[in-house]
Amino acid sequence: MFSPVGADVDFPALERDILAFWREHHAFDRLVEKNRGKPSWSFIDGPITANGPMGVHHAWGRTYKDLFNRFKAMQGHELRFQQGFDCQGLWVEVEVEKEKGFASKRDIEAFGIDNFVEACKERVRRFAAMQTDQSIRLGYWMDWNNSYFTMADENNYAIWLFLKRCHERGLIYRGIDSMPWCPRCSTGISHHEIATEGYDDIEHTSMYVKLPLNERQGESLLIWTTTPWTLPANVAAEVHPELTYARVRQGDDILILAKGTITSAIVGTFEVLDEIAGSELVGLTYRGPFDDLPINVDLGVAEAHSVIAGEDVSESEGTGIVHIAPGCGDIDFQLGKKYGLPVVAPIDEFARYYPGFGDLTGEYAPDVAPVIAAKMRSGGFLYRVLPYTHRYPRCWRCQTELVFRVVDEWFISMDGPKADEAHARVAGNEQAPLRDQIADVVRKIEWHPSWGLERELDWLRNMGDWMISKKRYWGLALPIWTCDDSSCDWWDVVGGDDELKARATAGWEAFDGHTPHRPWIDGVHVACGKCGGQASRIPDVGNPWLDAGIVSFSTLGYRHDKEYWRKWFPADFITESFPGQFRNWFYSLLVMSTVLENTEPFRAVLGYALLRDETGREMHKSWGNAIEFNMAAERIGASVMRWLFASANTESNLNFGFGVADQVKRRLLVLWNVYAFFCNYARLDGFVPGAQPVPVAQRSDLDRWIVSELHVLVGEVTRRYEDFDSRSAAYRIDAFVDDLSTWYLRRGRSRYWKNEADTDKLAAYATLWEVLETLARLLAPSMPFLAESMYQNLVRSTDPGAPVSVHLTDWPTADASLIDDALRSAMSTTRHVVGLARAARSKAKVKVRQPLPALVVRARDRAERESVASLVAQVEEELNVKSVRFATADEVLVSYRVKPNFRALGPRFGPKVNAVARAIQALDGATVEAAQRRGEPVTVAIDGDLIEVPTDGDDVEVVDAEGFAVVEENGTLVALDVTLTRDLILEGLARELTHRVNGMRKDAGYNLEDRIAMRYDATGDAAEVFARFSASVAAEVLATSVAAGTPSLGDGAYRQVLAVDGHEVTVAIERV
Repeated sequence: MFSPVGADVDFPALERDILAFWREHHAFDRLVEKNRGKPSWSFIDGPITANGPMGVHHAWGRTYKDLFNRFKAMQGHELRFQQGFDCQGLWVEVEVEKEKGFASKRDIEAFGIDNFVEACKERVRRFAAMQTDQSIRLGYWMDWNNSYFTMADENNYAIWLFLKRCHERGLIYRGIDSMPWCPRCSTGISHHEIATEGYDDIEHTSMYVKLPLNERQGESLLIWTTTPWTLPANVAAEVHPELTYARVRQGDDILILAKGTITSAIVGTFEVLDEIAGSELVGLTYRGPFDDLPINVDLGVAEAHSVIAGEDVSESEGTGIVHIAPGCGDIDFQLGKKYGLPVVAPIDEFARYYPGFGDLTGEYAPDVAPVIAAKMRSGGFLYRVLPYTHRYPRCWRCQTELVFRVVDEWFISMDGPKADEAHARVAGNEQAPLRDQIADVVRKIEWHPSWGLERELDWLRNMGDWMISKKRYWGLALPIWTCDDSSCDWWDVVGGDDELKARATAGWEAFDGHTPHRPWIDGVHVACGKCGGQASRIPDVGNPWLDAGIVSFSTLGYRHDKEYWRKWFPADFITESFPGQFRNWFYSLLVMSTVLENTEPFRAVLGYALLRDETGREMHKSWGNAIEFNMAAERIGASVMRWLFASANTESNLNFGFGVADQVKRRLLVLWNVYAFFCNYARLDGFVPGAQPVPVAQRSDLDRWIVSELHVLVGEVTRRYEDFDSRSAAYRIDAFVDDLSTWYLRRGRSRYWKNEADTDKLAAYATLWEVLETLARLLAPSMPFLAESMYQNLVRSTDPGAPVSVHLTDWPTADASLIDDALRSAMSTTRHVVGLARAARSKAKVKVRQPLPALVVRARDRAERESVASLVAQVEEELNVKSVRFATADEVLVSYRVKPNFRALGPRFGPKVNAVARAIQALDGATVEAAQRRGEPVTVAIDGDLIEVPTDGDDVEVVDAEGFAVVEENGTLVALDVTLTRDLILEGLARELTHRVNGMRKDAGYNLEDRIAMRYDATGDAAEVFARFSASVAAEVLATSVAAGTPSLGDGAYRQVLAVDGHEVTVAIERV
């Protein structure tokens, strides 16, 4: 027996009940067993960072992952259901440092690297457990006892194997470069990380600085910098050889700067002396403000100061002359290598100046602008100082402003071997550049959205080499061993634990049993392959995207069980947010798969955008607009979130908030109310699905139509899910449910209310049950809680032998034999006509419950006429008209009156405008209206000449025939006869009274099945209504009696004074 269903739904409460049901019945485990051994479908989860509670943005991607996994499981595929936790890296380290109150790496080393690493592991485990609970609350079905962790030994050793393969190809090299550096975290930040989420608008002190030329007495280059701390490391000045520069006199100074920057750079009065080509400045030398620093004296910086040519100069800001400090910028460093300039590296890992920088030694570089300004002012180098706001990189994790410093890091080359040794080692076995091989792999993948392909290829074309090292503690221990003898340049990559054990010369016994992390791995030594001495592991840890990129190998047993790996590789599907993952996870997966197997790691990828707040603003805890998952789940329910996400346009940022959620819930309530209607009435009537079957062919047009639309829906949703397009699937489901509610159920509601259980009523119940049961299965992937709740009531309540969960049922398949395209077309046409007629009723301001004599239809063509004629009963009942007829050929239902638009005609026809206007007015209005609709002119005769007159500016007034409200659209005309007789007025009053009494039943809290006694006090027309229509009123309101005299009912009666169409009626009802 169906359980009663309320008018509203408490989604959080419903979801908690379903979660308990799934646990009790081991629903997930049964699904795994059901599909074991069936065709596999492989999904690789992009690991969530186990470093804090989930936000609502995490629920977006996890909804897609769960949706497509459930869909494929219902189609009968075996899945692994493994999700992952990203564990290692700076993001975890920074949070542990906060917990411990650490300010720098010095505090970590004082605490002990071993203790710090264990604290990082503990934090990961703690938040992995929290995120597991939150994911379960979302309804995310995974094998939560088999999650992968990127800190696992197998994950780390699989990366070692990848790096070994890179080394064998000569791709790994040690590089010295000027890199973005976080002084708080004391590590390099790769350009991948900055490009993803690394810039903010920041105000800095900018300085205009004079550099006196040695060859031109009294003349100076005028440079501009927004990073004054780099000036002590200045070596050269860069100009663009093709720009025009000017010599500007100001007081005793002659300043040289780009011509296009004079007005923004120079303040006060000045005189332009002449112009000079940038190429003429190249080779000049100058004096610098910090030439006397000991470090600069040692490096011969003063002798190196010169003007060099470059392309990285413009007149858009500054002075058109760029100060070059190879030790403080990546572009500067490359120029330094090109021109053989000395490299002045001013700051240490904490951004404090090294010894040799005078008064600056030990000072924090970003804070020295005042000291720099004072030094230059005293030496006559400073021109002016002003604040400047610009886009500047921050550490993506701790938000500290980055600096640039010269560092020794390890890289993977995208273009082949870099070092001579590597070239020699791979001689004869060279391969195409890695970036080209990756691009070939990328082209084999199905990208959603499709432009993702070009986005990934663009990244590959323009990206630099991959910096894989970090000067930190918690992370992948890079498996690179170097000779302890500084005079020996030998190094090697170890490809796994077995290799390390075989090659270890010391420390293996102490390490054995530990995870391959610092500090334990650091004690293992191998023999130098060149001098035979001891080699030690470099202290660096790996870039964390190595951890996530290897999971398509490490989680599938690549090193130890190739058969299992081949079964599940490549993944059929992955999904993550695309703004950053083109450069990060997608990229790392592609690099590692290309190196190891030269094939794609996944066949299809779905990217989605970013979650914003309701106003479109980014969500940040510090702004107070971030929403944690738990809060949203308990306030609006996971179901509302999931439908919002499933319906989203993945290519656009999605606004999220509780106002948006309310709109989504209102959409879901349409289905809920249809479901509640069925359950409550079917329960009262004792309907049992399948007990008294009515073949679809023997059901009404309305039933066959909705069944037809249902099977079309099944086919469309299946195709959309196969294409990873949940948005279109959700749109079609929403549209179908709207049709189900506002047309099918609205049209057939009275079939469920009648007392006799005839074939028509059984057919109505059977049809609505079939539709709702199929919808439950269609909704199961995207709305698992709601679908389960519906399924248990619709199916399991009457068939205990059915599968225990909707998620154990088979995915529905479309039955082509039940799709009647002719009926679908006819119903669509009929609904269009009904829509026009509703507009006509609204135009006439006649209430829907007021019956009208007739609807007259002038069909656009024969097919439209036949469609309406075949469903005329539906039209009559829906529009509350007594009859529907088709207009005769000569019947005039509307006329047209033309009002010429003089404002449009005047400029065109000048003195003839009045004659033209009179000629247009004389035309048949219908002719003008038809021409206007087609966008064509009309022809009129003026003084014997035929003139074409545009009709787009004319006003064509439509005049309805007397007694009709007419609406016309695209050749279809409907005319509603709005003539009201006394009988029609009384019938309308009866319908209005019935509606109001049913409202009283609801207000009084009566159940659907409750019978009532009804009494009334009325006079005049209202009394006559009860006299004429008491039987129909009684049937509609479930009254066992309708009689005059409200005082006859007891004190328990519910009374209201109703004002209905100008009549006052007192009604009392009482449950009997």
